[in-house]
Amino acid sequence: MIKPAVKVKPFITLVGPPNSGKTTLFNYISGSNNKTVNYPGSTVSYSLINVKLDDREAVLLDSPGIISLIPNSPDELVAIDALYSHSKFGTPDLVIATVDASQLSRHLLVVKQMIRAGFTVIVALTMNDILERKGFLIDTHSLEIELGCKVCKIDGKTGNGINDLLRRGSKWINEITNETKVERHDLNETTETLLEIFDEIEGIEERVLLKITDVKNNVQAANYKLKINNTSESRSLDNISLQIDRIVLHKYWGLLVFFLSMSLLFTSIFWLALPLMDLVDESFAALSSIAGSFITTTWLSDLVADGLISGLGSVVIFLPQIVILFFLLGLLEDSGYLARGAMLIDKPLSKIGLNGRSFVPMLSGFACAIPAMMAARTIPNKRERLLTIFILPLMSCSARLPVYALLIGFLLPIDQAWLGGLLLAGIYLFSVLSSSLVAGIINKFSKKVLRADDSSSFILELPTYKVPKLRAVINNTTQSSWSYLKKAGPVILAFSAVLWFLTYFPNTSPEVQAAGLTPDQVEEQVAIERVATSYASELGKFIQPVMEPIGMDWRVGVSLISAFAAREVFVSSLALIFKVTGEALQASLLSSMRNATFKDSDQKIFTPATVIGLIVFFVFALQCLSTVAVAKQETGGWRIPLIQLGAYTVIAYGLMFITVNGLRFLGIS
Repeated sequence: MIKPAVKVKPFITLVGPPNSGKTTLFNYISGSNNKTVNYPGSTVSYSLINVKLDDREAVLLDSPGIISLIPNSPDELVAIDALYSHSKFGTPDLVIATVDASQLSRHLLVVKQMIRAGFTVIVALTMNDILERKGFLIDTHSLEIELGCKVCKIDGKTGNGINDLLRRGSKWINEITNETKVERHDLNETTETLLEIFDEIEGIEERVLLKITDVKNNVQAANYKLKINNTSESRSLDNISLQIDRIVLHKYWGLLVFFLSMSLLFTSIFWLALPLMDLVDESFAALSSIAGSFITTTWLSDLVADGLISGLGSVVIFLPQIVILFFLLGLLEDSGYLARGAMLIDKPLSKIGLNGRSFVPMLSGFACAIPAMMAARTIPNKRERLLTIFILPLMSCSARLPVYALLIGFLLPIDQAWLGGLLLAGIYLFSVLSSSLVAGIINKFSKKVLRADDSSSFILELPTYKVPKLRAVINNTTQSSWSYLKKAGPVILAFSAVLWFLTYFPNTSPEVQAAGLTPDQVEEQVAIERVATSYASELGKFIQPVMEPIGMDWRVGVSLISAFAAREVFVSSLALIFKVTGEALQASLLSSMRNATFKDSDQKIFTPATVIGLIVFFVFALQCLSTVAVAKQETGGWRIPLIQLGAYTVIAYGLMFITVNGLRFLGIS
């Protein structure tokens, strides 16, 4: 492939193995604080910025991590194809390859391959502080001679050496652009060739590694050759990480620490969020009241105050819990602990046909199934990739959190947040166990369902423990939370408007018996009669026979149907259908749920049995059409997404039926 002759701006690509500091370097240059996590496959998309090089700008691209130019997964194939020829920018003028100084023996492979393929490469040597803690440093001058390319020591956190890296990169781009035209060619690596490269890399490592004590004693680098046992010592795991891992990776203590950490995380979601939730609740209630008083047209006032504002507020009130979830998971990711989680659950996952690589997508699924399915591209084995995608909708995503929080609020007193946290942790654990059970069943029929039956092994590089970068975690939490609002907000507003129309028309001014009632009571009776004679009520007549066996009426049925567009809509739908208004939206909604009865009956609709049944329903139901669309894209057809949609809906309904009626049989009603 020939380098394009004319480019408006120089094109630079960042390349490196996972955990080599590539995204940290990109974050420092761009100031964007993109999410950096400590396991392979965390980057499944590209980030682009313009960067200043001397007197001109260049385009800098952060690509997914790769360990070799020979792809082993769909994600690596996309990354390598883009490296050879990006769809927009072509072949890079310069490749900046990040290499962990303490892991030369493995991280130099992709560097050697890129140089052999004809790319213009400059090595950014990272993690030098970790190597120095082990008593070693790298002679960059000798490494430049060995590789035949420029080498710069950098610190992606403090910025040391980065300006020198960009300056030398700019100079080399000018030299290449002005003097030569380099032809790129693909590699045809054999096993023998790879072994030769690794032998060569091992020799390079021996020749460029220096003991700090010898350097202080003026040992000349040019005449110094390190013994192999010292090379092995330089590769040894950080002592602090080793001591911590003796506990967190212990056969028994490790699992205990993991489950305690997760329980503490979910308890904190309830406990820390309560004051903020009250503030959001009061703010939206006040906004609804103000809008209602300023708008004089009756139907428009009802639409804005009781439809749009109350509908949106009934979901946004749970945003503090979502923010805390993202923040605490970010701290665990940035510290390096969650990479250990992949190791801990590798053995249990192997029992159901998966391995530790599925941990990354499953963890992402707690935020949203869509990026989780995209993260599954990093799984090289087809059967394991499809099986992971199949069970991801069962992970309790952030869209379910508002529903769970509302239903838990119905079951438990609001002042006992720790109980709510434990129950929420139990729901998340139940979703994981359920997905494991489904995976085990599907794995038995993988040839028929997934049409794939190959197997693989799991190897993971454990990073050293690090103090989380608070600024990066906060920025990532802000971006993730804002992304959630942007995704959920428009959908909630749109469905709130539709549901308001269905519950307000055609009987906009129903007649009620006002004798002996206060004005507020009359208004409440008008709202109830309006809903009872609305288009939504007519729709409910068709689904009422389906709802009765699970202890619900048409109003809950309409809310469940609307939730198939987005799970969060369930909460706002209930608020609209039950005409929830007042000074505290959440308290009003919970009060309406507790007082709701079947028509012409004193029987309660929402009871402990039916609410627990709803929780079970939401654990299994695939109520996200966007997820179905992405599943089609990632699996290459409609067969698996349609199986997911049909199977999970039937399972959700069936298990809710068993739960509600089983609890009633036991006297819980």
